[in-house]
Amino acid sequence: MAKGVLIVDDASFMRMMLKDILVKMGYEVAGEAENGLKAVELYKRLNPDLVLMDITMPEMDGIDALKSIREYDPKACVVMCSAMGQKAMVMEAVQSGARDFIVKPFEKERVEEAVQKAIG
Repeated sequence: MAKGVLIVDDASFMRMMLKDILVKMGYEVAGEAENGLKAVELYKRLNPDLVLMDITMPEMDGIDALKSIREYDPKACVVMCSAMGQKAMVMEAVQSGARDFIVKPFEKERVEEAVQKAIG
């Protein structure tokens, strides 16, 4: 069975780009969310193998969503994405339990590498 991925980004075209890459890799997109609050809710309902999550989003940012998801499921596999390659945010994401970090705009190869490294 294909591994399920939850895609979280407030920009629908970014979700579409990620979805396209993941489907071509053979993964199933279990769900999509446009903010951190919805991501936490969907994670609990869908229990995906991987979450690809933006950091800067309305209502709840990716770092807070990551912390909530990891609190609910300490083994959760989350890869963060952000247009801002800000070192402090990357460090906070990794310290909060992110498996990897992808900088936007996405390079297909980098997404593939991060996903395979995270869930194989």
